[in-house]
Parts: sequence; structure tokens; C-alpha cells
Amino acid sequence: MAGTKVQRKPSSWSWYKRLVFWLLLLSFLLFLAVMFSVSLGSANLSYFTVWQIIMSHLPFGLSAAKGVPSAAETIVWEIRMPRVLLAVLVGAALASSGVVYQGVLRNPLADPYILGVSSGASLGAALVIMFGWQISVTGQWTLPLVSFICGLATLFIVYRLAFTRGRVRIESLILSGVVVQAFLGAGLSLVLSQSQEKAQQIIFWLMGSLTLSDWTFGEVIFPYIAGGILVMYGFARELNIMALGEEHAHHLGMNVGWVRLVLLIAASLTAGAAVSVSGVIGFVGLIVPHIMRMLVGSDHRLLFPVSAIAGSVLLVIADTLARIIMQPQELPIGVITAFLGAPFFAYLLRQTRKNFF
Repeated sequence: MAGTKVQRKPSSWSWYKRLVFWLLLLSFLLFLAVMFSVSLGSANLSYFTVWQIIMSHLPFGLSAAKGVPSAAETIVWEIRMPRVLLAVLVGAALASSGVVYQGVLRNPLADPYILGVSSGASLGAALVIMFGWQISVTGQWTLPLVSFICGLATLFIVYRLAFTRGRVRIESLILSGVVVQAFLGAGLSLVLSQSQEKAQQIIFWLMGSLTLSDWTFGEVIFPYIAGGILVMYGFARELNIMALGEEHAHHLGMNVGWVRLVLLIAASLTAGAAVSVSGVIGFVGLIVPHIMRMLVGSDHRLLFPVSAIAGSVLLVIADTLARIIMQPQELPIGVITAFLGAPFFAYLLRQTRKNFF
């Protein structure tokens, strides 16, 4: 009709604007965190020298870092840079997995380790360290490989235990995870009690560290983490529907059991790849989704990508603090994330009455 204004739906445009805003903001924060992390360390190198080295290795950067000692180039490009980028990958993996676990299990206390993936990975790694296993085919990758396989095997056992009468209930899944974690924890304690001189090495790995990282670590785990994140984000709409309840999701025609299985496998694959190279790093997958949910809401189309970047920011900062606080000694990164995460989470539990789901 003439003179009648047609109202447009602003929801889609506002969603895209919010997504772009938060992605740009968090990407800028990640860039700053990476920049400072690469520039800081026990070796006293100027910011100009550090970024001259980095630019010389970029495809369209400088042809060579003129006047830069080879030792400085080795420190920046072969030691610091792969470690920082590995922290970016691990942080994104843990935070995005935490979003999925909290959404699928509809439990605000869920994290990437709730179903025992970390317990299985830790026991596998502890056995490799204790017995000094070194397979000739995999070499230095024996520990990450065994850890990764044990983590996924644990998920399979937990899911199989929870599968009754043709379906898996969330309550059964969580309880199965608790039972398997307790059993594997006992096995890990037994290994620690018998490992003698290797106990310190096992404990350091269990507390999380990116010390022994090089370019190959990031290259190997990148396909698993990137693939897992893409799969999980592809189910963002289904996660939004599942937040309304399983019955509602069934009425909308969604195969809840299949979607849950795919998401749990993808999340566990992603978290397992991270744990296999970094050890167990707590609180990243627990508090980052909470913080981002408070800032952007519960829409997983927004929550998922911003949590992944925020997880990278947090872990890069935590790893930098672990390196510089007690130079030349290095702290386990899990200690830093616990010191940062535990007080915040205690405050959150104390002050917040909001129902996240």
C-alpha cells in the first residue's frame, strides 16, 4: 500500500555487525599479544630486531634481516615464534571445545576434559615417559601420538558405557566420564608412584608446557584442530536448538543423538590434539566460554568464533607470563591459567545468578 513503510528485519544485519566487531577487536588483541610475546624473553632483543627477523621470513617481507646475528634469528624464528603460534592453536582448540561441551552437555561447569579425554591422554603420556618408549617410525612424536590415541580411546569407552537402550542420556554420559576419570586417575597415580626419577618429568607434562615446541608440532596438529573447529562451527545452529532442550530439538526434526556424537567426537579430537603437544592446561576451556557468553550472548554463531580467538589470546598471555615471571626458570603454563582462572570463576559462581542456558 502507498505510504506504508516496509519494516526490514535487522536481526541478520545486527548479527553480522556484532560478529565482525568482536572478531576485529579480538584479532587485534591477539596480534598485540603475539607481538609482545615474541618480543619478550631471557635474550635481550629489541622490538625492531625481532620484527625485522619476522618480516624477513614473510612471503612479501624483506629479503633478509640485514645486520642481525644468526643467534638472534634462531631465537626469534626457531624458538619463540613456533611456540607462540602453538599457543594460539592450543588456546583456540581448548576454548572452542569448551563451548561445545558446555552446549552439548548443557552444563556450565563442563570443559574439554570432562569426559576423561585428558585422563586417558595423561596416562598414555605417563607410560611413554616412564618406560622411555621411542618408536623408530614416529621418533619424537611417540609421546604425542600415544597421548592422542589414548584420549580418543577414552572417549569411545565413556560413550559406550553411557549407551543404554539404544540412546545416550546426558546424565549417563557425565557419570560415565566421572567413573572412567577416577579409574584412569588411579592408574596415573600408580604410574607416578613407580616412575621414580621420571616422576618430575611426568608431573611437569601434566601441568602443561609448550617448552619443547618447534614448527613441526604446529604443522602436525593444525589439520586436526582446524578441521575440528570447522566441523563444530558448522553445527552452531544445531547447538542453539539443543540449548532449548532435547524434546524441542526432536520436534524440529533434528537427530539429537547423531548431532551430539559428531560434536563430541570433533570436540574431543580437537582437545586431544591440543593435549598431546601441550599437556593438560586447565581453565581455558572453562572460563573463556563463560566470559564470552557474558559479552556476546548465547548464540553459538557468535559465541563459537569469538571464544576460539579469546582462548588464543589468553593462552599466549599465560605462556608469556610462564616464561618471564621467574627467568631463567620457567613455570608450567597450567599454573598460570589456574591462577588467572580460579579467582575469576570463584567470583562468577559467587556473584552471578544468571542462567547461562
